Amino acid sequence: MNSRQSIILASGSPRRRELLKQLAVNFDVASANIDESLIEGEAPRDYVLRLSRKKALEGFRHCGGRLPVLGSDTIVLLDGEILGKPESRKEAEGMLMRLSGRTHQVYSGVALALNPDNVTDALNITSVTFVDMSLAWVRQYCQSDEPMDKAGAYAVQGATGQYISRIDGSYSGVMGLPLYETAELLRRAGLLT
Repeated sequence: MNSRQSIILASGSPRRRELLKQLAVNFDVASANIDESLIEGEAPRDYVLRLSRKKALEGFRHCGGRLPVLGSDTIVLLDGEILGKPESRKEAEGMLMRLSGRTHQVYSGVALALNPDNVTDALNITSVTFVDMSLAWVRQYCQSDEPMDKAGAYAVQGATGQYISRIDGSYSGVMGLPLYETAELLRRAGLLT
């Protein structure tokens, strides 16, 4: 059912747009450019929720506070280390070879800003297991643009999907917007029935 009130999605991600469309909520897009630097000693859960909240609040400020704003952030965690978006194809190759044959966690946070003093958030943690990927395949994959704007250098819905043997948790969370948690935030705010 379509909500009468619109929201702002504070993300330029086409994947998040496609996922949010599944909830049949009216929304506009306004990318939120924030400092995504990790604070020393910050736990992965705190980091992803902080960035989600910052994006929601920046979007709220950007739209002049006229609509609720949804912000989201996703990170890949392997052996306690956050793997962000690769800065080069060589770095993407290295990330994927580290993920090959291993299980890692994807933390996907979402925050809804109704006003600067009313921001709610939720976190989804999903485990993803890759089978072994050959270096030759990884190098070929990294010649495409697909890994370049993705945490951990891969898209679950893309070519790497053929090497994912198991997902324990939310597929949409691994894509970048956990639909269950997002819908719950919107329902609690009266923005989704």
